[in-house]
Amino acid sequence: MNFLSSVFFGVKAEGFVKGVQSTLDNISNQNGIFTGDNLITFGRNLGFFEDEKFVQAWRGMVETPVEEAIVWRLHTLAWAARSVIARGIPGDFVECACYKGGTAKLIADYTDFKDQADRTYYLYDLFEHEPGMPHHSMPEHSKQLYQRVQQRFADMPNVRVTQGAVPQVLHEVAPQQVAFMHIDLNNAPAEIGALEVLFDRVSPGGILVLDDYGWLGYRAQKLAEDPWLAARGYHVLELPTGQGLVFK
Repeated sequence: MNFLSSVFFGVKAEGFVKGVQSTLDNISNQNGIFTGDNLITFGRNLGFFEDEKFVQAWRGMVETPVEEAIVWRLHTLAWAARSVIARGIPGDFVECACYKGGTAKLIADYTDFKDQADRTYYLYDLFEHEPGMPHHSMPEHSKQLYQRVQQRFADMPNVRVTQGAVPQVLHEVAPQQVAFMHIDLNNAPAEIGALEVLFDRVSPGGILVLDDYGWLGYRAQKLAEDPWLAARGYHVLELPTGQGLVFK
């Protein structure tokens, strides 16, 4: 199984992709190759493509080339969510920020979350972007996005979509116990604010995934989160996907 995407960030696309192809042409075993999302690997099992349920959930949420390219990141999240359910870790799921709800939809489909009667999936986002906000805008931020995300989960009554700024909105709507938390706020103060409110609520054995932790462009988040977590006895595992992983 190979996965070849031309989605890379911070490159001159045409020349870079030609260079990648030249590199691939010099690999002896043309199996197990992955390119995309600033990853170039070869000689790998890429076992997540053998997980039919994951592939079905991934294909069901993909709307853009970027969403397709970040499949390895998405599998990390799906694995973490499945793991806490399989181990019976008590608590709800949290995603700050959910944007279009694609990541949460994949996780919900993969884990049959609507059948998790004792859990709620809390999704937070501003859904709109105005000039002057500290985080950058995303292509589909709009006044209609909140309603679109609500509609996306209309058949899942245990998914709760909340519009508001993190961490402020967490003082109004938030779970008391968390099993899985995914933070992707692109903003160091906001991410620390989310941890201040929610980290103590993560159950022993719960999993935290920090989407931007390993990306140089978001280094401010790593520099803020490392000492904050270290003061509590935790250290983040930086993954090749650019994510950071913490077990509670």
